[in-house]
Amino acid sequence: MAAAAAAAVGGPQPPQPELPAPGLALDKAATAAHLKAALSRPDNRAGAEELQALLERVLSAERPLAAAADGEEAAAAGGGGGPGAAEEEALEWCKCLLAGGGGYDEFCAAVRAYDPAALCGLVWTANFVAYRCRTCGISPCMSLCAECFHQGDHTGHDFNMFRSQAGGACDCGDSNVMRESGFCKRHQIKSSSNIPCVPKDLLMMSEFVLPRFIFCLIQYLREGYNEPAADVPSEKDLNKVLQLLEPQISFLEDLTKMGGAMRSVLTQVLTNQQNYKDLTSGLGENACAKKSHEKYLIALKSSGLTYPEDKLVYGLQEPSAGTSTLAVQGFAGATGTLGQLDSSDEEDQDGSQGLGKRKRVKLSSSTKDQSIMDVLKHKSFLEELLFWTIKYEFPQKMVTFLLNMLPDQEYKVAFTKTFVQHYAFIMKTLKKSHESDTMSNRIVHISVQLFSNEELARQVTEECQLLDIMVTVLLYMMESCLIKSELQDEENSLHVVVNCGEALLKNNTYWPLVSDFINILSHQSVAKRFLEDHGLLVTWMNFVSFFQGMNLNKRELNEHVEFESQTYYAAFAAELEACAQPMWGLLSHCKVRETQEYTRNVVRYCLEALQDWFDAINFVDEPAPNQVTFHLPLHRYYAMFLSKAVKCQELDLDSVLPDQEMLMKLMIHPLQIQASLAEIHSNMWVRNGLQIKGQAMTYVQSHFCNSMIDPDIYLLQVCASRLDPDYFISSVFERFKVVDLLTMASQHQNTVLDAEHERSMLEGALTFLVILLSLRLHLGMSDDEILRAEMVAQLCMNDRTHSSLLDLIPENPNPKSGIIPGSYSFESVLSAVADFKAPVFEPGGSMQQGMYTPKAEVWDQEFDPVMVILRTVYRRDVQSAMDRYTAFLKQSGKFPGNPWPPYKKRTPLHPSYKGLMRLLHCKTLHIVLFTLLYKILMDHQNLSEHVLCMVLYLIELGLENSAEEESDEEASVCGPERCHDSWFPGSNLVSNMRHFINYVRVRVPETAPEVKRDSPASTSSDSLSSLHSSRRPKVLQRENSGTAQVFSLVAERRKKFQEIINRSSSEANQVVRPKTSNKWSAPGSAPQLTTAILEIKESILSLLIKLHHKLSGKQNSYYPPWLDDIEVLIQPEIPKYNHGDGITAVERILLKAALQSRMNKRIIEEICRKVTPPVPPKKITAAEKKTLDKEERRQKARERQQKLLAEFASRQKSFMETAMDVDSPENDIPMEIATAEPQVSEAVYDCVICGQSGPSSEDRPTGLVVLLQASSVLGQCRDNIEPKKLPITEEEQIYPWDTCAAVHDVRLSLLQRYFKDSSCLLAVSIGWEGGVYVQTCGHTLHIDCHKSYMESLRNDQVLQGFSVDKGEFTCPLCRQFANSVLPCYPGSNVESNLWQRPSNKSIQDLIKEVEELQGRPGAFPVSISSETNLSKEMESVMKDIKNTTQKKYRDYSKTPGSPDNDFLFMYSVARTNLELELIHRGGNLCSGGASTAGKRSCLNQLFHVLALHMRLYSIDSEYNPWRKLTQLVEEMNSQQGNEEQQPEVPILYHDVTSLLLIQILMMPQPLRKDHFTCIVKVLFTLLYTQALVALSVKCNEEDRLAWKHMGALKKNACDAEKSYEVLLSFVISELSKGKLYHEEGTQECAMVSPIAWSPESMEKYLQDFCLPFLRITSLLQHHLFGEDLPSCQEEEEFSVLSSCLGLLPTFYQTEHPFISASCLDWPVPAFDIISQWCFEINSFTERHAEQGKALLIQESRWKLPHLLQLPENYNTIFQYYHRKTCSVCTKVPKDPAVCLVCGTFVCLKGLCCKQQSYCECVLHSQNCGAGTGIFLLINASVIIIIRGHRFCLWGSVYLDAHGEEDRDLRRGKPLYICKERYKVLEQQWISHTFDHINKRWGPHYNGL
Repeated sequence: MAAAAAAAVGGPQPPQPELPAPGLALDKAATAAHLKAALSRPDNRAGAEELQALLERVLSAERPLAAAADGEEAAAAGGGGGPGAAEEEALEWCKCLLAGGGGYDEFCAAVRAYDPAALCGLVWTANFVAYRCRTCGISPCMSLCAECFHQGDHTGHDFNMFRSQAGGACDCGDSNVMRESGFCKRHQIKSSSNIPCVPKDLLMMSEFVLPRFIFCLIQYLREGYNEPAADVPSEKDLNKVLQLLEPQISFLEDLTKMGGAMRSVLTQVLTNQQNYKDLTSGLGENACAKKSHEKYLIALKSSGLTYPEDKLVYGLQEPSAGTSTLAVQGFAGATGTLGQLDSSDEEDQDGSQGLGKRKRVKLSSSTKDQSIMDVLKHKSFLEELLFWTIKYEFPQKMVTFLLNMLPDQEYKVAFTKTFVQHYAFIMKTLKKSHESDTMSNRIVHISVQLFSNEELARQVTEECQLLDIMVTVLLYMMESCLIKSELQDEENSLHVVVNCGEALLKNNTYWPLVSDFINILSHQSVAKRFLEDHGLLVTWMNFVSFFQGMNLNKRELNEHVEFESQTYYAAFAAELEACAQPMWGLLSHCKVRETQEYTRNVVRYCLEALQDWFDAINFVDEPAPNQVTFHLPLHRYYAMFLSKAVKCQELDLDSVLPDQEMLMKLMIHPLQIQASLAEIHSNMWVRNGLQIKGQAMTYVQSHFCNSMIDPDIYLLQVCASRLDPDYFISSVFERFKVVDLLTMASQHQNTVLDAEHERSMLEGALTFLVILLSLRLHLGMSDDEILRAEMVAQLCMNDRTHSSLLDLIPENPNPKSGIIPGSYSFESVLSAVADFKAPVFEPGGSMQQGMYTPKAEVWDQEFDPVMVILRTVYRRDVQSAMDRYTAFLKQSGKFPGNPWPPYKKRTPLHPSYKGLMRLLHCKTLHIVLFTLLYKILMDHQNLSEHVLCMVLYLIELGLENSAEEESDEEASVCGPERCHDSWFPGSNLVSNMRHFINYVRVRVPETAPEVKRDSPASTSSDSLSSLHSSRRPKVLQRENSGTAQVFSLVAERRKKFQEIINRSSSEANQVVRPKTSNKWSAPGSAPQLTTAILEIKESILSLLIKLHHKLSGKQNSYYPPWLDDIEVLIQPEIPKYNHGDGITAVERILLKAALQSRMNKRIIEEICRKVTPPVPPKKITAAEKKTLDKEERRQKARERQQKLLAEFASRQKSFMETAMDVDSPENDIPMEIATAEPQVSEAVYDCVICGQSGPSSEDRPTGLVVLLQASSVLGQCRDNIEPKKLPITEEEQIYPWDTCAAVHDVRLSLLQRYFKDSSCLLAVSIGWEGGVYVQTCGHTLHIDCHKSYMESLRNDQVLQGFSVDKGEFTCPLCRQFANSVLPCYPGSNVESNLWQRPSNKSIQDLIKEVEELQGRPGAFPVSISSETNLSKEMESVMKDIKNTTQKKYRDYSKTPGSPDNDFLFMYSVARTNLELELIHRGGNLCSGGASTAGKRSCLNQLFHVLALHMRLYSIDSEYNPWRKLTQLVEEMNSQQGNEEQQPEVPILYHDVTSLLLIQILMMPQPLRKDHFTCIVKVLFTLLYTQALVALSVKCNEEDRLAWKHMGALKKNACDAEKSYEVLLSFVISELSKGKLYHEEGTQECAMVSPIAWSPESMEKYLQDFCLPFLRITSLLQHHLFGEDLPSCQEEEEFSVLSSCLGLLPTFYQTEHPFISASCLDWPVPAFDIISQWCFEINSFTERHAEQGKALLIQESRWKLPHLLQLPENYNTIFQYYHRKTCSVCTKVPKDPAVCLVCGTFVCLKGLCCKQQSYCECVLHSQNCGAGTGIFLLINASVIIIIRGHRFCLWGSVYLDAHGEEDRDLRRGKPLYICKERYKVLEQQWISHTFDHINKRWGPHYNGL
């Protein structure tokens, strides 16, 4: 041993390829023990050297790379062990050395004992199922592993389960991230005092070995990295190296899992700078180490420094790094200085060199800290490990190792600093990466663990300048994809914006960095530093300005765009993530007065950035036409900080507002967006493709609106409240391009807008004004009021589910804001405004989810159309809200007609924004309102009711918000006379309303009707061409009173603008800017306008009153209400006016006007006195008339069309209701099929294709549309009452041995073992599994019509989910799914009537007749030989029936293909259909009635087809069981003659129901009723005997003896044959002759029922035994002879059915208790035939007594089939199955599923379990359900149905607390079983209606 150790210390010679010779484990252990002892001595230098030498040899870094480079040599070198052997050997050595000679596993256990498990820290990768509890989380990113979650107590908390996207780690035990109350039981114990101190020698070896091991790993990483030749890192090489290193990294990962003690050793090793220096400096004489160090330097350089200049950089910075350690300390991000970063990216910019330069200049000045982009200098293993982790693009194993170490506090800090130091380098690697998605996830996986912790984030911010690094790195990242902005001034623009088409934005590559930034800004301490740091704010605004104006849209005016770019997704995502979310993060810290300073800072730098932007794009006063950008993040920053300042910080608004000129500029672009929205909705941008609509929708969509449209509107409100109102109003109409429309003239020319767009643009402008003036989101509403308003708006549009409501309500995006979904306020507001509608189920309809619907009082008082318009993404939602409102008013009787949107009172304005209301009191607006009212009254074109609605709304708003007092205006009574020639005297709406306007001069086209008239002599009032605003100095007015000048609104606005600019610039002593914008043509340049003067003589009040007359269609309809009831004026709030149409609105306005001023009141009364006829329209020209007529005609046509459609829909609906009652098996009127109408001589059928009706004939047969499907539902019946549960633990398994199918299978195989095969196949029925079920919708068609229908379907390419080649189609009438046609047998009903007459023949005669008829081969009216169309069809449908099910369900014979098989199959089809109908009726016939469950039954037709084919196989009369039933055989012993041949099945082992079907189908059709009754009577005797035999076997020896004697006494009584005691005693005595009763062993005692048999219980047993047969027989009789079934109580079912079948003699009295034996009617003496039957049994039991007994006891009472019972809570299923391994492939399936019929666990789509191209689910559906499978998908909570070759998603039976499905478990809320849904599913399964009820089927191509 010592020798080996000595050899190992052989000095630092280069390591040999061989390992130390004694490589056996024992020797390793001994060496390790020896070294440990040596090192434990006080003087351990020798030991240490010895160990170093050994490690040097074992961990040599050369071997693996040789292995990587060239496998064969390595194999030779490694002693034939292959490339991996050497590393394995090295690992073994390490394990031995760590354990210091002991066993490695014991060592692990020993270390674990010292783990102070205060934190969980479990690390997971993508797709792991974890939990998040918002109640317990401090950080929004908090997550728990399933184990910690279930061990903690989270009842009643707001938690959800989620699938991790990027991976994560469990935070249990970390009080920085979550509240301690949520810790699980394991991590609640905080104190580590009870954990003993780690003994020194335990980890001593680790401290020596691990540094070498980690260094070795780093050397491998250095060696393996080859700088890629091109720019593409050869991922294959990297992956190869990583694969080789897998075992080493796994080894490290295992070490971290040993707990705290080992982690602290690792931390020491990783962060110790001395170790690192000694090992990696590359200064030793070891050549290998030198080489490795060089590779490391090369890799460092190549990280962004690929240019020649970098020599110089290195030269400059080396000394500084050496001298001042500070420069490198926490810092130094990625390599390279500014200039180089740009130049390395230069190639991407196609030749835009100049741009690149300008960019560089701009940015290098803004970068605060050069060192962020310094060279990296690594000083510890940890730093270099992270460097290589990044270089290799974050291999999962490395990430997991680095994260597993995080529970160690010291490590956490060191690692976070290292991560920050590498931040810039991470950004570069990410940008170059090809797998940026995976890499992003891995980065976030790490960073979210580091930055969610406020304490840590604060520390790094202070010590490592985290904020500077992040902002700079983001800036640099966006730098690489900038382009020149084309907004406004394309040629001279100096502004650069990001290019949304670049991969960086398109693939969201930036998101890891942005999400980190958002994450750290959520910490108050960090955000405050950011807000205080002016330099950072400047840089950040710079960053934001890159997004200002991105993705510019230019309106296409000629062609449609060729290529619709989808870049807008990237643009919206970028603004939301990179600009808005950080903004919300910052805003959340500006909530109190003390934070005013922060707001001032942001606002200041924001305004500076905006000013720079306006300068850069060369903006003066007019926006460039036909372009719009939706992205103005700077405006929005400014707006949101203003809003916060006023709302929360009590800042004076004016102190943070800029001058008027800046405000004018600020409002232009947001206003441009509003106008463009109207243009887009008016289809003016159609040539830009759908994407522009997409942008308009995204802009208002719920996730974006509070970061986009809301700030924009708020900013416009602020501007409007501070700017001149006339200027603002005229700007609005000018932007919306409707200035020319606002003229009194009936015709006008619009220079900038096509006529067809005018109307909708005018509506847009007015709607915008209404929103601007009535929205209070940022003007004084509290958070709760906002939430309520949002919720009401969404609920009014449509009923909503809880989750969609959460999604639609724009939450304040910052998680700490308090209005988070699911928070208290959300739920409480929801319950205040909405009622919950529980999920409802129409069996055939779609399954509804739980919905919330507005309460009545919400409709009554809170419905706010303005909010609805603001929040609708689709215009149809506004209509939907109005329709619902109308419906509410009708229903509650509040208003019968078509209501207008209600006027809603607003919350009061915050004082800072009072100026906004001046808009309502400015002449310009009043002129517009007056003009529009006049135009509407005169029926000018292009005005809609919507316009009127908005006009009235604005007037009403003005009246509500009139500022001036009445007294002022009373004083100036002479007002109107004084300024007689201007439009309006003052600016107050209240007084302007009564001002009469006499004449207006208008500019009109020469063709206009107004031109012809002479202008009156009197002075005209001022006329304005477009918008008539006379705000000239008074002097002018007096001079020109005679001839008024024509002013244009545009010119007016310009003048205003110039005035304001001059004012502000003269104050600052600046030069006035030249006016550059000449894009607008002057209004005069329009073709030939002439001036005309119109006589008007109206005021707003008079126009309103005339409108009232016009709307109501009556003269003098308006009567001032206060004349009758003076109360109106005292109590103005009259509910009568809340809801109503235009008339109500006008009345309400007039009332308010009267209330506000006595003058108005007087004038209204005056106007009403002058009875004014409605003004006739002024001469309409022919052309106008034509267009008006056209409009009218169009309107009428539209109404007609609507009416037709409605009528059609209602007809369709009523048809569907009658015809399509597929779904509810109850209450259903059967469709009349031939059998149901006896009075017609021949059955008549309607063909639903050609529409002709007639009988079915030989040559042209008619057929029923049927669906054939294989079914195993019957086989799922069980004999125990309680339903099986779905297994949710390993113990609960389901075994199918007690199912009906299994029992029948066992019985058949038993019979086949001992009896003759052909006889066995007549003794039972098959089809319990894979039986063919036939159902019809009841519609008939000619078979030749059907063929051509199928042909047309075949040629039709657009097929819905069915395949015509398989014969599938949908019924041409009711569209029900079908796959075959069942021919109707020609025949008359009169005949069937004759057949039903009872004859008085004796039973013996009938028996003979039956036998003769059966013997007659093919005694059919149609002989098969003459091939008619009918017989062909019969054959083909039989083929269809056979092919419906699989071969294994048809062939039970030992000789395949024997005719007996077909015979058995055919009568079993009849059996299956009868049994299933019985199940549909609930398992008994108590309900009676016509065929309810057999809705539209086709059994009659089916019987004909089967009988026709059965008669082809005549049974040899020798073997016909009929003989055995009705005749005594003379020589009993002759049967035993041929021993070698297997005997026939004894008649008592036959299944009586099968015998019945065989007998009936062997008879010629149609059957006579008395023959039928005869067969039933005969069979009943056999059945009864079977019951007696079974009873005798069931009871014990004593009972048997007692009964034997008791019956023997009565044997000679007259009715002995009808007494069960006598018969029973006879059976017992007969069977006692054989060995049947002799086997009374112990095992028999188990079967003996403990109850004593009383006569009652025996009678009940016998009746129960016989009932199944009676039920089937009654059903059969009902279908064959059309007789109704009587209804009855359950206890009298037997007697009712037996009398219905004619078994009970008619004279039978019902006084004394009913005895089943009285139904017996023996065809031959009972005792003789019974003894004959018993003899067969005895001869069998001679040899096989056990089996003989088993075959006699038949289970008769099967319970109805059920699906498995599911647990209440979905989580129990999920937790058990989602980790369960598949039994076939033993892997955890990606998509696990479980069968709800039998509980089998399967892999959905799993290729692992594929068999002959069938995936497991499809295979299982064939084996378990003969082609029908019902599977619950574990990971999605939905149920999927497989039916044959198709499948569909059925939906979920698990709903959350709000009655909603959670498909794919996206929301992860707890789910509970919905019993009603599960019932519906089960019902569809049992009634085989999946095909009809579920609509969305698709082919599965066997891939499920």
